[in-house]
Amino acid sequence: MNMSRVQTAGAIDCDVHPPTPRRADLLPYLDDYWTEIVTSREVDVLELMGYPERTRPYMRPGWEWTDDPLTQMQKNLLDPLGLECAILNVVSGAHALFDPYLAAAICRATNDWLADKWLDRDHRLRASMLVPLQNVEAAVEEIERRAGDKRFVQILTLAMTELPLGRRTYWPIYEAAERHRLPIGIHAGSNFRHAPSHSGFHSFLIEDHVVQPQGFSTQVASLIAEGVFTKYPNLKTVLIESGVTWMPALMWRMGKDWRGTRIEVPWVKDAPGDIIRRHVRMTSQPFDGPDDIGDVAKSLDHLLSDDMLLFSSDYPHWHYEGMDVLPEGLPEAKLNKILRDNVLATYPRLGD
Repeated sequence: MNMSRVQTAGAIDCDVHPPTPRRADLLPYLDDYWTEIVTSREVDVLELMGYPERTRPYMRPGWEWTDDPLTQMQKNLLDPLGLECAILNVVSGAHALFDPYLAAAICRATNDWLADKWLDRDHRLRASMLVPLQNVEAAVEEIERRAGDKRFVQILTLAMTELPLGRRTYWPIYEAAERHRLPIGIHAGSNFRHAPSHSGFHSFLIEDHVVQPQGFSTQVASLIAEGVFTKYPNLKTVLIESGVTWMPALMWRMGKDWRGTRIEVPWVKDAPGDIIRRHVRMTSQPFDGPDDIGDVAKSLDHLLSDDMLLFSSDYPHWHYEGMDVLPEGLPEAKLNKILRDNVLATYPRLGD
């Protein structure tokens, strides 16, 4: 028997990617006005992505999309791993659109496409909903429209956005998210309003991958310093494809600096590390732990929490060999929490 299946049977995968819908996929879910707009303007959100699906690092050889990507996902992931649930994350170029009304229409159509072509066809699937952060009022409307469908378990945005996510501009989204028990999923990527690094634009793909944690740490610091978790004490955020081992350093540094500057942020009454442990979660792939598997558990111990890591495969991205989705060295005693318990605690709608 495949040991990966034994370990992951009944697990919940927090990061699975269907193919990003193209213009032809979304046309049936757009009204006449937006159909005319996206057709006449030749809008294709796939071309706005930082990592188009045709690029070689995007998916493992043999996992390229076929005529029915769901059948392939069932064959390559859901069935072999014996998953109970998988959360679909569409990293769409809608995040990068400057037209806030078009972005709202694309997000709405994408959510309808997800429900129709994926969620309705396999009871194991759940999804993150796309909302237009360029248009906060429309984002809240989309949350309210889809909140009744409990198969949508999260709101998705990117690690590198136009404004830091703690800004009050976004607070109506967080109010709706908390009320409907929807975590905020922050996925690796950029809407390219700013340079992807703090020192400007870089030349190569490897540089983009390396600096992603800067985007995540910026968002975590913003959410804490601006008081989002004070205002919305039941809100959780999930850092998706963020890596893990950079987080303890952020906790230590932010805790040290907070002690010297907290007069500026009197609403931050607890140490940032404690706030992070209560409100922030991270997915397990791609895992950035040490090569020595004996040091993996030590790296995780620095988090001072067994609740923060959530299982993910990041299918069909190519971060591991075949079905070896669990990083070597994960402590056996923590596997049940990583594979299932932590996920259920983070996504309460999974239990509905």
